[in-house]
Amino acid sequence: MTYTSPVPVTDGRFYEGSALEISGLVMAYGDVEVLRDVSLSVAPGTTTCVIGPSGSGKSTLLRGVNRLHEPKAGSVRIADDDALSLRPDELRRRVGLVFQHFNLFPDHTALQNVALALHDVKRLPKREAERIALARLTEVGLAEREGHRPRDLSGGQQQRVAIARALAMEPEVMLFDEATSALDPELVKGVLTLMAGLARRGMTMLVVTHEMNFARKVADQVVFMDEGRVVESGTPSRIFDDPQSERLRLFLSEVL
Repeated sequence: MTYTSPVPVTDGRFYEGSALEISGLVMAYGDVEVLRDVSLSVAPGTTTCVIGPSGSGKSTLLRGVNRLHEPKAGSVRIADDDALSLRPDELRRRVGLVFQHFNLFPDHTALQNVALALHDVKRLPKREAERIALARLTEVGLAEREGHRPRDLSGGQQQRVAIARALAMEPEVMLFDEATSALDPELVKGVLTLMAGLARRGMTMLVVTHEMNFARKVADQVVFMDEGRVVESGTPSRIFDDPQSERLRLFLSEVL
């Protein structure tokens, strides 16, 4: 699968992504530690893909970065700011998160879904919020669907609305949690192509994915996690062509 010919972008804008630095992150659910001393760096304007078996802590890592679940120890820094001391609403303006399930409001149109946070969180006037929302829908190729509700959109279109909603907040970092895993196979390429386009235009992205071809072709860095730890990290060619650990070799033998 290739990721050329991205969804048309009419405003031609490029992003100014910020650095993301995770150091010694520990996360637990009750007494069960799910992340154990996880550290990784995502340089500004680059894409890091996180791969690994189910239950390895990949999604928990993203929830810790965005503080949907508060870390037990460690630090998260965004452009030299301590993310764990920011107000949650400020953090979520600066860090967008796209889930595997779209989480759209079913009684809102695509335009309303994208404009809602602009109006309610950023306190923009309704007309200004809708202007920005339409621009972001245009960016993901859905301007003509602005008046459609989620039930009238395909899964791939709903995920693109969710991405437009995150982009509308002008985040410095985008997190993607298995963004294509809930999609039918024929809809996956469109969303991955959109994500690849964001990467080319300078968005800092941390992507949890099971799409190994995407990780190989789009990522600047690939991180392999298992049992709540980072086992290996490196360039795509290093991870896929020259794995150092038996755990990574076994994982790749099962997914490639």
